[in-house]
Parts: sequence; C-alpha cells; structure tokens
Amino acid sequence: MKTIRVNKEKLFQALAQGKLRGMPDEQFLKLQFALRMHDELDLENPQTFNEKLQWLKLYDRQPLYTQLVDKYAVREYVAAKIGAEYLVPIYGVYENYEAIDFEALPEQFVLKANHTSGGVFVIKDKNQIDHAVLKSEVEKWLAFNYYWTHREWPYKNVPPKMVAEKYMVDAGSNDLKDYKFFCFDGEPKLMYVASERAQETRFDFYDLDFNHLPVVQQGTENSQKTIAKPQNFEKMIELARVLAADIPHVRVDFYEIEGHVYFGEMTFYHMAGNEPFDPPNFDEKLGALIQLPRH
Repeated sequence: MKTIRVNKEKLFQALAQGKLRGMPDEQFLKLQFALRMHDELDLENPQTFNEKLQWLKLYDRQPLYTQLVDKYAVREYVAAKIGAEYLVPIYGVYENYEAIDFEALPEQFVLKANHTSGGVFVIKDKNQIDHAVLKSEVEKWLAFNYYWTHREWPYKNVPPKMVAEKYMVDAGSNDLKDYKFFCFDGEPKLMYVASERAQETRFDFYDLDFNHLPVVQQGTENSQKTIAKPQNFEKMIELARVLAADIPHVRVDFYEIEGHVYFGEMTFYHMAGNEPFDPPNFDEKLGALIQLPRH
C-alpha cells in the first residue's frame, strides 16, 4: 500500500487560505485544531481556553457579534455604550479604491479593512504612496472573506469596506501599545500588552493588578523592556466591563494616547483559538473562566 505523506504546515496554510470551503465548519475546526495544537478537539466536553473558543465559534452565534467584529459598525455600539469620545476619529469609509479621495485626506492617516484581521496600511506620507501597489493590496483585502480562514462566523456577513482614520501617535513614546482585556461574562479577568510594533510585536500578559504573568503563546515573545502601567488602567477595566456585558467571552482592546483612552477593537477568538500556551496548564486555567452557554 502506498504511504501518503502530509505536510502539516502546508495543510494548515491551505485551510487558512480558504481552499477547503466545502468542508463543514466542525470538521474544518477539528482538523485545523489538530494541526496547530497537536491534540484532538473535544467539543463534547471542552476544558481548555482554545477548545472553548472553537465551541463558541460553532454554538454561540448572536447576531450582534457581526456588528462587533466590524471595525466600522462597532463604532455605533461603542458610542452608545461608553461615548463617542473614546473613538479614533475617521476621515472616510469606502467600498472600493476609486472612492478614496486622497486629496481630501491629511498627509498621515491609517487605511484599514473593516471586515478582517489584518489589512492595515499606515500612511505616513501620502505623497509617497505607490497607488498601483496600494490599489492591488486594497482590492485583495476587499475581496477577502476572513470567515474562511478560521471559520470565525461573525465575519462571514460583514460588508467589506476600507476605513481611513486618524494616524495616532503618543508624543511621549515611539511605541503605540495595545492594552487587551480578556473578559468573561462581562468581567475583565486579565490582559496583555502588545508592544514594540515598529520591530517585531511583543506580547506580555498581566493580571488586573498589573503584575506580569510568566506566560507566552506559540510564535510570540515577551518584551525585553519594562512596560509601565498605563495612566488610565482602571478606566480601561471599567470601559471593558461595559462593552463586554452579557457576552460569554470577548477581548476588548484599547490604546492610551496623550493620557486619553481610545477604543481599538473587540475580538471573540483570541489568536483563533489555535496557539498553544507556555506553560501548557495556562490553557486550562483560562478555559475555566469561560462558562459556555446552553445550545
């Protein structure tokens, strides 16, 4: 009998590129989980954080989530819940590249897709834009349905757009940090900081007393620099609690710029639920915080 050898990394990439769209969600998630986590996905009795995220993809399908993953539509939700003063200012929303009025945009801005993870273009000098390259990239993102990458169903029906927003920089730092709060049934329990984005982004977990936790995930590293507690740390916790109310699990992200808090995004499936933790038992500790709803 002929032995068939499977390149697991290539198969994982094929799944992530949406090349197996005919595969049912449950089968897809089990295969992707096994390839990345090197373990069988238990959907009958999920225990770990990563397992429970896969369960939530399949069974916790509240229509509101589609609005919350939409980087443009979520602004209405945020304004109603905590106030528009926490929103990054925007210049325009576009359904295609030709609709972007570059003459009306400032010299510096950020262009991002509303319907994906990624698709962000930081423009520091609009006069240096290579429009052929940027147009090609924008059109690629507008044609892409992120749902097929990890079967994160809230993205499936987000109308694709590009959003031009203010280029935000903290004058006191060359590093715009993300403060990301893991919330469970509306209650923030821990967070992590994404920093050093100008080089290779580093990720550091903290408890809510801002004590550093000795935890990393596959493919990431802790910062080698001391990260100061943000001035508005308690305010971020308060705002995250409001935005995450009545949701079994969601991550709520913020920036702090010139002493002011700005909303970043809401993420339902941290790293798609496909990245192992070190130490491994942290996956179970975090999983214990998710109380799965009935289905």
